[in-house]
Amino acid sequence: MRLRPAFLAAVPALALAVSACAPVDDEPTVAADPGSDPCATESLPLLEAGTLTIGTDSPAYEPWFADNDPTNGKGYESAVAYAVAGELGFSADEVTWVTVPFNTSYKPGAKTFDFDINQISITPQRAEVVDFSDGYYSAAQAVVALEGTAGADATSLEDLKGLRLGAQTGTTSLTAIRDVIQPEADPLVFEDTNIAKQALKNDQVDAILADLPTAFYISAVEIGGSTIVGQFQVEGESSEQFGMLFEKDSALVSCVNEALAALEADGTMAAIEQEWLSDAVDVPELP
Repeated sequence: MRLRPAFLAAVPALALAVSACAPVDDEPTVAADPGSDPCATESLPLLEAGTLTIGTDSPAYEPWFADNDPTNGKGYESAVAYAVAGELGFSADEVTWVTVPFNTSYKPGAKTFDFDINQISITPQRAEVVDFSDGYYSAAQAVVALEGTAGADATSLEDLKGLRLGAQTGTTSLTAIRDVIQPEADPLVFEDTNIAKQALKNDQVDAILADLPTAFYISAVEIGGSTIVGQFQVEGESSEQFGMLFEKDSALVSCVNEALAALEADGTMAAIEQEWLSDAVDVPELP
């Protein structure tokens, strides 16, 4: 993807000689001060001047990143991050990535990044201690089970109530299990997605939940003999709207929102989504 650097045109102030016979309404034009634009590249409130520092977890999962390497610009979130960087005026070599565990990214306090991008859902609880950009992706919840098991036979949310369900801690997938499905048994909670996938393979759970793009990758690549049972949309606090995460009261948020709006308007966001998150399978809705 070709990044589009943001250019700031600085108009030099001109010394205008005004003669006594000049018209009274012929006022000199005063050039705008480049520093007056808070979203000018040199005015951005950054952790390190001249560098945009972006956080994400390790490993960085497909299809959000490719080859566990956020620096290559491949995968949906890597591509979005570099597109935003370009709108803010940064070239690819002016972007630095740092590792930030998912479960610590939204804790209160000072941050080691300018923003974090890691499928972090915007929730009221998190927004009390960190700031979020406008949502850059809305994802449905999806249920993954092994073929030929009780989990794979489910055709509705009601069918899931009696099953052993699991999800990664701190995710809206876990919240959706508790608040939307409301299973008879407490869900199993896993530190990360890798542990959840292993639990499914070990028959510790009948099904695991994840956002739909992640579920596609789990089923198609990572767990042979698995299937996406279905998907469902949720509302309110369990909704899956991903936002870039910032330190609380960060002045950078509005500038990133402007960048996202520009990328949405010119079709860049749609093109990135089509390239990296296009659905290859028609997944049924779970009523």
